[in-house]
Amino acid sequence: MKVYFIGFGPGDMELLTIKAYKILKRADLIIYPGSIIDEGFLKEFGGKKVNSYGMKLEEIIELIESNVKAGKIVARIVSGDPSIFSALNEQIVELEKRGIECEVIPGVSSVFSASAVLKTELTIPSVSHAVAILRPAGRTLDKDYLEEFAKIPCTLVILLGVDKIEEIAERVGRIRGLDEPIAVVYHASRDDEIVIRGTLRDIAEKVKRAGIRRTAVIIIGRVLERRGRRSVLYA
Repeated sequence: MKVYFIGFGPGDMELLTIKAYKILKRADLIIYPGSIIDEGFLKEFGGKKVNSYGMKLEEIIELIESNVKAGKIVARIVSGDPSIFSALNEQIVELEKRGIECEVIPGVSSVFSASAVLKTELTIPSVSHAVAILRPAGRTLDKDYLEEFAKIPCTLVILLGVDKIEEIAERVGRIRGLDEPIAVVYHASRDDEIVIRGTLRDIAEKVKRAGIRRTAVIIIGRVLERRGRRSVLYA
């Protein structure tokens, strides 16, 4: 008995892995997060679709369990990649208690689709040797350690935080200076994609004018300037 957790990627169907696509074509039941993924993206898959938005964890687990035990092929869709801010862990823990095997199919994270849109490498020699993926503190997170990571010469990638862009720019700006480059990518890889570049000084106003309030990736760091010493790979 098995359920498939499928990383759906950023929304471009061509960025689905071949394995994910094949499972979705065979699935009898597809559970998807409707607040992030529109059902229109799933129109070529014939299985029954259930929007999990607004459902409690217990309801989702019960739905998966009953269908898997009935011999159905169940696909639980996760936006982006399941390993980053997906609530994957709590679902797998509950399903394994019930003797249900879980297979996780990786997907393209919005982190990487956004950097691809920007044509930017997140790690560049002499500029940044690390990437910190964060979400700002809020209802589900007590502390985010943004200032601590801002002190390190790394690229900052912030998810689920564009509604706090003014606060984020101010907090990082106190440490790195307001001239630090920043980019905000809304719906990376989708038809309605929007890219906003700026500095910590002006980004909040630019984002406000564009009307972006959610579903965007924030990238902060000098890698956005695409400068740095040459890689030893081509020495």
